[in-house]
Amino acid sequence: MYFYNKFAKMKAMIELKSMKFYAYHGVSKQETKVGNTFVVDVSYSYPMDKACQSDDIQDTVNYADVYKVVKSEMKRPSKLIEHLTARISAKLKSEFPQLTYLNISVSKLTPPLEGEVYSASVTIEKEFNV
Repeated sequence: MYFYNKFAKMKAMIELKSMKFYAYHGVSKQETKVGNTFVVDVSYSYPMDKACQSDDIQDTVNYADVYKVVKSEMKRPSKLIEHLTARISAKLKSEFPQLTYLNISVSKLTPPLEGEVYSASVTIEKEFNV
């Protein structure tokens, strides 16, 4: 067993990076009909002491479950990626009330603009008092 100091303050984060989805978010009819590729990044924190000691999946906020929430929300069309990002944030906090920190970024690749743009992104960062 490793040494664990219960008096030390630990800050830890779980990150899901570059989750890719093909979805139908956008303002124009073209975007909602043809769709686009979106990339979602999620970082979150919760009191991890128990999971770090127990090595039991029941004591964590399972990133597979977080992925399922994001995937489900990506299937529901939104006109604005601001709305989509906020909706994902609210759903994650609702499903996992033990979250103390949440950072979500949603990027639309090659947005329909008059120039070459790699992506348009919205990031929401929240800290919660639990």
